[in-house]
Amino acid sequence: MTPCTLATASRSLGRLQSAATRLPAAPQLASGSPSLFRLSCDASVARSAAGGFSLPGTTPSSLRRLLVSPALKQVPQQPSSGQSPRKSVTRTLSIMAAQTPSGSQATGFEAGEEKARQDMQPGKEHKMAVKPETIPQHYKAAGKLEGKKALITGGDSGIGRAVAALFAMEGADVGITYVAGQEEKDVEDTLALLAEVAGGKRKATKYAADLGYDDQCKQVADAFLRDHGRIDILVNHAGEQHAVQKFEELSPETVERTFRTNVYSQFFLTRHLLPAMPEGGCIINTASVNAYKGNKQLIDYTASKGANVAFTRALALNLASRNIRVNGVAPGPIWTPLISATFPEEKVAKFGEETPLGRAGHPSEVAPAYVFLASADASYITGQVIHPNGGMVVNA
Repeated sequence: MTPCTLATASRSLGRLQSAATRLPAAPQLASGSPSLFRLSCDASVARSAAGGFSLPGTTPSSLRRLLVSPALKQVPQQPSSGQSPRKSVTRTLSIMAAQTPSGSQATGFEAGEEKARQDMQPGKEHKMAVKPETIPQHYKAAGKLEGKKALITGGDSGIGRAVAALFAMEGADVGITYVAGQEEKDVEDTLALLAEVAGGKRKATKYAADLGYDDQCKQVADAFLRDHGRIDILVNHAGEQHAVQKFEELSPETVERTFRTNVYSQFFLTRHLLPAMPEGGCIINTASVNAYKGNKQLIDYTASKGANVAFTRALALNLASRNIRVNGVAPGPIWTPLISATFPEEKVAKFGEETPLGRAGHPSEVAPAYVFLASADASYITGQVIHPNGGMVVNA
């Protein structure tokens, strides 16, 4: 993607500010923080109003400085009339303006606590300078998962959060797993979002675990079944990755850690939950475009994602006689906490530019694939993988 010029960015900012003045104020949660529904709403309005450039990860430094300028904090908010927030709210402006303390001279990712790069995994969504978009613009739920019981591993942030939100909007009760001691803020934000988008009508539960170990997977399975009674949809999404420049830098401990989270967890948790999954249930495993095209810096991760694809195909054959469908989703470059916790800032700044669409995707652009595979719309689909990857042809 060709970086936009400062002049283009300035004109784009004007259009964004003009649009923002016409939007209703975000409703307040009990904590007094802006509505998470509003913060998660679609950034495609920003892309459209700004002439097509993409904010997350691909914005040049000149535009970043504009987006956190004091002028943005002066955008007036219309008084709330109690109506539901518009899904087309430009949430990027709200977040980045809010993250610049009054009177500070922050210039985007270069100043303050919010950096493009996080120093450890798991990545944390609440620490990201540019937040991922969670709810698709103009998404209209249709009760496709009404009454279903779903467990989503790694559901506290990123794609997992978006899947959980859409499942709740479609009528499912949702459980999510997270890493204890690391992701409490993200998981609480996600639970608040689920309560908001579902109007408090759906049950949402959380489970802390290291899913790379069988005993902890059993604890999660037992707790989920106590809370929900059965399981209709299992989304094996939890994952981690570690970049290396040279293959020799990849230690046995790192390889084991990656495979425990990305592969072992899918085997362990599926085995413990299958006895409680009725006919018509489904399993959705998260793979990656890297399983198909490779990645020279993510060698163990790429291998683990290839294992996810093979596991999906084999398990689909095994469970077909029980009318339990097994499919996968192989996202391309999607703007999530995993990215900011993996790569250096210079690579994060260009993340997604290699795709035919020229930008990184958002979790909101991936989550609908999970809704489709979980619903009756996909009743004749099993052993398959969907590829929301920005146009990269994988021949699979």
